[in-house]
Amino acid sequence: MRRRKLWLLIHIISAGVWIGVDVMVAVLVAAGTWGEERELAYRALGTFVVWPMLTSALVCLITGVLLGLETKWGLIRYWWVAVKLVLNLVLCTLILVLLRPMMPELRASGEGTSSLAFPPIVSLTALSLATVLSVYKPWGRIARRRP
Repeated sequence: MRRRKLWLLIHIISAGVWIGVDVMVAVLVAAGTWGEERELAYRALGTFVVWPMLTSALVCLITGVLLGLETKWGLIRYWWVAVKLVLNLVLCTLILVLLRPMMPELRASGEGTSSLAFPPIVSLTALSLATVLSVYKPWGRIARRRP
């Protein structure tokens, strides 16, 4: 029971950190798009975003898997848990495949593109959906195939 509560606490904190980093990304993108300190905002984005975001995402993934293995909800027993797992895996992949490769150029040049608005929009939407799923636990059990 204590171990489950510890994993749950770490899971909630890591999700909060991940959301906070995404809000910071949105603020830096907005400052880079409309602010006077455009170059500074983009350099900060290129320097400080990927690793805190990826770390919090992976901690959230690991603790979510541990919670799934230790609780009645399971990993793929209920639809809402499976959807959260898929959302986390997709977002972690997007961080590594799309966001990380953009950062060295952004850090070096201090100039962004219009596509920088999409990462915080997509991530905050997906993380909000995951939070709603955690609270409301919609849908039911995933049906088992019978032989």
